[in-house]
Amino acid sequence: MHSDPPPLSLWARNISPSPTLAVDAKAKALKAAGEDVCGFAAGEPDFDTPDFIKEACIAALRAGKTKYAPTPGIAELREAVAERYGADYGLKVAPGQVVVSPGGKFSCYLAILATCSPGDEAIIPAPFWVSYPEMVKLAGAVPKQVLAGEATGFKLTPALLEAAITPKTRLLILNSPSNPTGAVYTRPELEAIVAVALRHNLYLLSDEIYEYLVYGDAKHHCPATFSKEAEARILVASGFSKPFAMTGWRLGTLVAPAPIAKACAELQSQISSNATTFAQYGALAALREREKARTAIALMLAAFDRRRRFLHTELNKIPGVSCLLAQGAFYLFPSIAKFGLGSQEFCTRLLEKEKVAAVPGSAFGAEGFLRLSYATSDEVIAKGVARLANFCRTL
Repeated sequence: MHSDPPPLSLWARNISPSPTLAVDAKAKALKAAGEDVCGFAAGEPDFDTPDFIKEACIAALRAGKTKYAPTPGIAELREAVAERYGADYGLKVAPGQVVVSPGGKFSCYLAILATCSPGDEAIIPAPFWVSYPEMVKLAGAVPKQVLAGEATGFKLTPALLEAAITPKTRLLILNSPSNPTGAVYTRPELEAIVAVALRHNLYLLSDEIYEYLVYGDAKHHCPATFSKEAEARILVASGFSKPFAMTGWRLGTLVAPAPIAKACAELQSQISSNATTFAQYGALAALREREKARTAIALMLAAFDRRRRFLHTELNKIPGVSCLLAQGAFYLFPSIAKFGLGSQEFCTRLLEKEKVAAVPGSAFGAEGFLRLSYATSDEVIAKGVARLANFCRTL
């Protein structure tokens, strides 16, 4: 008889834990121990969920909306999501093309599971959100990272995409506005990339979770609206976490061609059943009460914009640090390459010496950078960037 238990599965052995959540957990543990930590790690608005959304959820609880819901979401919410895409982008979406999931992260995972088989390749432009490669690996597919650096504004180009495509390529994952860089693709940039994807008969997962968080002259574009051919190949992931400060509610959306939406709903039926029933009524209020929603988003956006500009200015004052100005989301991605330290070591020492929590660029496939979230208070940002400047002076 064997004394040791059999090994864990390939999936369990090959998965990497989320580095952003790990840094945030470490910062929270230090805070709980009484340390004065400036946390720039969490991709989470520091605002509360708007009251009108919470009240709709409370009313649903009181009305007994605590049972199983249809796997792809309650009918009213799927209809509201479909109507929202029509109102915002002129995209004609049937409710049957909408899947409501337990979080935007899960929407992305469903999209990958529905389009990628073992051995298929998924192209992921770097810097990328940390979970994309791990999700692709969990589907048995192969993540293929393509570095799109500062020279292109951290944006994939048609030439970079063409060079990465092989006969095994099945999916392209695109995130605009971007986590971690805040880059926003223009319509011509997106059209050129979509043209390459269509020519090679690829699916495109367009992660648009930050679609409402854009600044200045930047504008978000939904590539599924570009043509009928694009609409038939593009899966649009979004959700409620970022625009409505609903991170803990775990509600995502996926809009896809009808056969893919059906497949995603069937996958979800075996993995999680449905997203939390009463939470969906809060999301319904977020979409149906558009004036209240616009007001809530505008308040957050004004604060984020102010913080974005302040942090960008202060970062570029630090000798050795350079930083592009983000156009969307709530992150800046400064270069610290001139200090000669790996980004992981830089962040470890920064947390130890100055109690500033940042996420290393290596976690996003881009060594020599840091991700700083400005979804935190003005006070924390001012104090944290001053500490970062102190730390850089010692290097």
